[in-house]
Amino acid sequence: MTAERPTLLRCAGRTVARYTTRPPLALDHSPRPYLHPVTTLGGRVVTETVPEDHPHHLGAGVAVPDVAGHNFWGGRTFVQGRGSVELDNHGVQRHDGFKLCDPDGFVEELTWWAAGERLLREHRTVAATALTDTAWALDLTFSLANVSGRDLSVGSPATNGRPGAAYGGFFWRAPKEAAAPVVFGAEPGADDEESVHGARSDWVALAGEGWTLVFAGATETTRRDPWFVRAAEYPGVGSSLAHDDRLPVPAGETFVRRVVTVVADGRLDRSGAAALVRKAVSS
Repeated sequence: MTAERPTLLRCAGRTVARYTTRPPLALDHSPRPYLHPVTTLGGRVVTETVPEDHPHHLGAGVAVPDVAGHNFWGGRTFVQGRGSVELDNHGVQRHDGFKLCDPDGFVEELTWWAAGERLLREHRTVAATALTDTAWALDLTFSLANVSGRDLSVGSPATNGRPGAAYGGFFWRAPKEAAAPVVFGAEPGADDEESVHGARSDWVALAGEGWTLVFAGATETTRRDPWFVRAAEYPGVGSSLAHDDRLPVPAGETFVRRVVTVVADGRLDRSGAAALVRKAVSS
């Protein structure tokens, strides 16, 4: 796979993200476009790519561990009765081109391929919006259409038998620091990883050393997906397309999700995070 120059995303007169469309990665990483580095307006990097603990984690983007048995997440695959095993089942998200590419956002067309077959066609929209002098929002929408000509379904390690591992969909890998980040949700009492992971919430926050990320489902359908949250093992937040059951995607059908992420300098509290989410989702 040939690498190409990353696309820069700008907000408030500053470069806040780089988008790599064709990363030169081995197939077992499930090569796919991703955002990294993403920074606060103050310049703090809030994404990580190819970390030692999970080398298939690629900044911020869309990754799914099971589409009809094909791995678009990278790394090992969880198999009932066998655990996590190395399989030759990895797919690739191919960048087909931009329909629009401006300094503050882009509209991209992609195709999800596996085993020589075109499974999904994706329409992805990414936009950056200034919120305050110290915060901006990354708005990411992905629309996935089943173009395989047959019925498909989306699964996760959880639906394949691994409790608590319902990751797959939007995913953001944050940088690992000396201390684990603080985690909290929209509801009072949602003050740690255990209470937020697997919960349905309007938004969840991850706060590290001098930065806060607030992830918000921006549509009713997106808000029905529980959150996948890690802090102690590694810092990462994502959605769960297939939490309790596989997500069916009939032939010719399309599903859409939209996640808006507030990227802020400093440590936000619950009220501050909520205020920025309201501004970001309504803008």
